[in-house]
Amino acid sequence: MTMWVFGYGSLLWNPGFEVAQSALATLDGYARSFCMRSIHHRGTEADPGLVLALDEVAGAHCKGLALAVAEGREADTLDYLRERELISSAYLEKQLEVRLDSGATVTAVTYVIDPHHVQYCGQLDLEEQAQIIARAVGGRGPNADYLFNTTRHLTELGLPDPDLDWLDARVRALLV
Repeated sequence: MTMWVFGYGSLLWNPGFEVAQSALATLDGYARSFCMRSIHHRGTEADPGLVLALDEVAGAHCKGLALAVAEGREADTLDYLRERELISSAYLEKQLEVRLDSGATVTAVTYVIDPHHVQYCGQLDLEEQAQIIARAVGGRGPNADYLFNTTRHLTELGLPDPDLDWLDARVRALLV
């Protein structure tokens, strides 16, 4: 049985594991947003950045990629993803159904935000998000690079995100 992973942020452009195939997919009931403070990868405890997370929202839909893990690499991939995504326990690992653009439905490992975790910040407006993203830097580099890479890949996939597009333009203007 194929192991699937749902990518909606950095997994789109940096999965970090061997992908056998990918397909455009939709996850119902969740919205992608910069609702998680990053204290490791894109910020620090002293100056947190922001990363994308899936926030459970009735009626919402998130478009992304379903990534099929290469056969025989399932255990290694799950270990890798847990080390990467569960570094601070702000994400919850769930098995959720995603709908492929082909019409098929698959169950995918999906990382969603824990709204009760101290790193959750779903209340930030877009301007505040832009100000944070423009200045934050973490262990994996500038927060702005994370935004730019994600926005570019969503656009290339034909999955534009109006909030991310606005943030991309605003952060670029702040960095001039």
